[in-house]
Amino acid sequence: MTQHQRIRQQLQQLEALLREHNLWQSCEPDASAFASTQPFCMDTLEPFEWLQWVLIPRLHALLDSQQPLPDTFAITPYYEMALDAAHPHRAIVLVHLQQLDALFAGENT
Repeated sequence: MTQHQRIRQQLQQLEALLREHNLWQSCEPDASAFASTQPFCMDTLEPFEWLQWVLIPRLHALLDSQQPLPDTFAITPYYEMALDAAHPHRAIVLVHLQQLDALFAGENT
């Protein structure tokens, strides 16, 4: 399996996890939420919204068009800080994000 295939598979697993735990939204945020200049749109989107509406679709678009993938990629540190330690799904989401980060680092997970 290629790196691109492993990344796509990890994105699909992340989406399935979000759906399974009712963290996937049916309505897209207002367009103005995407105009943020802050990393992760932290001033306009909640962390799970950013995964659903920004990260997952953008990475799929890069994969679909066979564009180069980012050389450096690490979103887990942000989510370690952004997700409250008491969040019931924090640990499992962080595991999935760590696996995604590892794929971009060229590690096999």
